[in-house]
Amino acid sequence: MIEICYYELLEVEKTASQDELKKAYRKMAMKYHPDKNQGDTDAEEKFKAINEAYQVLSDDNKRAIYDKYGKKGLEGQMGGSGGGFGFDFGDFDSIFDSFFGGGSQRSGKKGRGDKYNLDMAIAVTIEFGEAVFGCKQEVNYKYKKPCSECDGSGAKDGKRTKCPDCGGSGQVFLRQGFMTFSQTCPKCKGEGEIVKEKCPKCKGQGHEEVDETITVDIPAGVDDQNRIRVAGRGNLSKNGSRGDLYIVISVKEDKKYVRDGDDVYLEVPVFFTQTLLGETITFPSLRGELELKLKPDTKDKEQFVFKNEGAPNVRTKHNGNFIVQIKIVKPTKLNDEQRELVEKLHESFGFEGKPHESEYEGLFDKIKHWFGY
Repeated sequence: MIEICYYELLEVEKTASQDELKKAYRKMAMKYHPDKNQGDTDAEEKFKAINEAYQVLSDDNKRAIYDKYGKKGLEGQMGGSGGGFGFDFGDFDSIFDSFFGGGSQRSGKKGRGDKYNLDMAIAVTIEFGEAVFGCKQEVNYKYKKPCSECDGSGAKDGKRTKCPDCGGSGQVFLRQGFMTFSQTCPKCKGEGEIVKEKCPKCKGQGHEEVDETITVDIPAGVDDQNRIRVAGRGNLSKNGSRGDLYIVISVKEDKKYVRDGDDVYLEVPVFFTQTLLGETITFPSLRGELELKLKPDTKDKEQFVFKNEGAPNVRTKHNGNFIVQIKIVKPTKLNDEQRELVEKLHESFGFEGKPHESEYEGLFDKIKHWFGY
């Protein structure tokens, strides 16, 4: 079996900081999360591998061991039979909640007897304009509830037996030299009990999924990767309570407008003669037309700021700025008539039309002197 480098899995360099690791993990985990790739076994395996990589690299001690000795150097430290890794979706969810779970202490953790986290997150993609001005979005998703046949135990008829590996304590002990370490039992995952015969309905998972559709108010000014919390719309606990649903916003890029925080940029092409003549141009802003009077000395890529015409801040509701960047356009070809007109215009400026001559006047004589002419 080929061992894939943890850094390659997260698509980061070996020198990546913890912030860079967290950002990369968040991006990859959202992409391969099983809720977004239901039935895709390849995505499920990739998600588990990403989770494993982050659990190691986010721990400075484990990362140091891994950098020096590789995955083999971590054997016996990460809670798996035979020194392997015992990762499952529950491990991922605890980290996932640290990114998306906000401050919901009530539902961010599993309830007593629940086999899954109550909080959940889904991604929703919206248009650029919907993000700026807000919208209502219909969201279709699936939430988990305890299996009706086994009451969430995952066992046929709800019958579970004491775990033979930990004797029901949920902990196992590993000895390395004179040191003894305790860790969560990988067989029962700390529950102290195991399923002897899986529930035929949920295949031992302990839950079933329910389709739900809700309408969410997306506030004006929401930006890419912002979260919206919808209370009481997450997974269902055995005790009847529900966690929270976190909607992670993904904003499509616009072909013309570019957003940076609350500021919005627009590149405006103008013909070079428009600047020479000092024309007033109009262009579309977010809320209508704006005007700008050009000056003869207007430069290519020069920016002009229109205050309070940008996107609203989702918290303060104050608008950012709208910034216009000029793109000077010049002709690439001239017909005979145009060339004649340009030549006349050029001649009309006289000596001013040849700035290189005045700039370097006398320089040729100086060069001749250097070479003894």
